[in-house]
Amino acid sequence: MTDQRMVRGEGVYLYDQDGRAYLDCGAGTFNMSLGYQHPAVVQAIKDQADQLIDTAARFQTDPVNKLARRLVDLAPSRITKAHLNVSSGSTANEGAIKMAQHATGKRDVVTTFRAHVGQTMWMLSLSGNAFRKQPFPMLVPGSLQVPDPYCFRCFYAQEPGSCRMMCVDRINDFLEYASSGNVAAILVEAISGNGGNIVPPPGYFQQLRSLCDEHGIMLILDEIQTGIGRTGRMFAAEHFGVEPDAMTLGKGLGGSGAAVAAILASEPMTGLAATEHSFTYGTNLMASAAALATLDVIDDEAFLANVRATGARIMERLALLQTAFPVIGDVRGVGLMIGIEIVGTDRSPNVELANLLAEKAMEHGLIIRPSRSGKGNVLKIKPPLVLTLAEADLICDRLEQLFRAHCR
Repeated sequence: MTDQRMVRGEGVYLYDQDGRAYLDCGAGTFNMSLGYQHPAVVQAIKDQADQLIDTAARFQTDPVNKLARRLVDLAPSRITKAHLNVSSGSTANEGAIKMAQHATGKRDVVTTFRAHVGQTMWMLSLSGNAFRKQPFPMLVPGSLQVPDPYCFRCFYAQEPGSCRMMCVDRINDFLEYASSGNVAAILVEAISGNGGNIVPPPGYFQQLRSLCDEHGIMLILDEIQTGIGRTGRMFAAEHFGVEPDAMTLGKGLGGSGAAVAAILASEPMTGLAATEHSFTYGTNLMASAAALATLDVIDDEAFLANVRATGARIMERLALLQTAFPVIGDVRGVGLMIGIEIVGTDRSPNVELANLLAEKAMEHGLIIRPSRSGKGNVLKIKPPLVLTLAEADLICDRLEQLFRAHCR
């Protein structure tokens, strides 16, 4: 936590107590998909507050019913149901796992090495980061981590195109030798956000889907960071062409910070009783109204085309920056979910420099978050989706100033 006290936000900008504006490349905690104080979201919250702020989830309400129908209509065809009685990404992921365990009668859950799927005790147990688990002796059993589809730092020392997708194929070995033999689900982020914006190679999800079908495993796609327009599609599942058994949503679904999450599930995953995964602040009416307003804005081809265009502009500018600064080992991303990998002279991860750049970015009017909560070497560029081309260029101009000042 910094000493900076923030007092106001508007669009892509956050303002501190001295009136200085910062272009927020983290979109809050990646939850300000429409930026700060988006008028449609603010109005929806106000209008709903005038009618009914909240009620028990056992009652039918228009905002919740409309949101459930809207999400199912937008989701891949395998998805038939929406469960909204969750209040965060962590509880959405937990619920999806419960559904998978109930459907399969199995226990174990597979995640990837750098996975960050939540902060509850169960989700910490599924984390691919030892530093998250280390302080807690009472972890939940049944967790199994496998290598990420991380082409820049391939665990198997392979090259894209000739690797035969070992990051999927070798999961068979993990299932055979490292699991309990009772794997219920593979829970995977569409793009590993906190892990360093790791973008899977073409064909990864198709092969992973086949592996899950072969072993009777449910494929749960964590779209908490990638969903609701972040990749320039409503869901990253569309970009990668995959049909998961379930999807989890959060963060950007609230538009301008409303706390809302969802589990979208296929028919085989829907046998869990509602009372077996429900939360007081799930199905919140104001948050549901905010989510509907958010979808009204984002579910528009012109809006999504702008996400793709601004993301492409940043990627083009960063590719030029990479030629000028050898500390930039890799630039990768989809839409407005972009990562800048900072390396040493031997191309090893330069965590110290990545953290320095993230810290000094504020002096250049940028808010940037480093990967793995400061223990990684990737700068994450995930601004609000309302970003304009001029603002995309401004981000890149300021990044160039940042690198010139600290990477000579």
